[in-house]
Amino acid sequence: MEKMLIYLDNCSFNRPFDDQSQIRIRIETEAKIHIQEQIIKGNLTLTWSYILDYENSANPFPERKDAIGNWKKHAVSDIDASEEIIKRAEKLKKKGIKSKDALHISCAIKLNCKYFITTDRGLIKKLGKFEQLYVLNPVDFINIIEEKKKC
Repeated sequence: MEKMLIYLDNCSFNRPFDDQSQIRIRIETEAKIHIQEQIIKGNLTLTWSYILDYENSANPFPERKDAIGNWKKHAVSDIDASEEIIKRAEKLKKKGIKSKDALHISCAIKLNCKYFITTDRGLIKKLGKFEQLYVLNPVDFINIIEEKKKC
């Protein structure tokens, strides 16, 4: 499998902590865990950003905050705020994207990621693809990985 630069947003990282009684949430959780396993194995390349740190720092649950924060050490790159990121985020906000989501997307683009993984269905519906970035949920991303294995 070719290594892919990916960006997981905060809602993806939090998916395992959501109510697992809903089948969609359970399936997305399993897919997200599989993605993390692929990161550990070195098959996927995780990136990180200041906005992930910021959002995670506001997590009121210490065990969740620690579990998510520990993934930063697996990231190959970590990006800080810049004028370019802020300008791109402003452009995204004009498309109806929320401020934090716009910053996440802008960071992922600046990091040259191809895939932005989120469980935010509204964000996926609004963007789908923005510039070089595919915005999709963990299950759809796993389907892409599986297809690439067949090639």
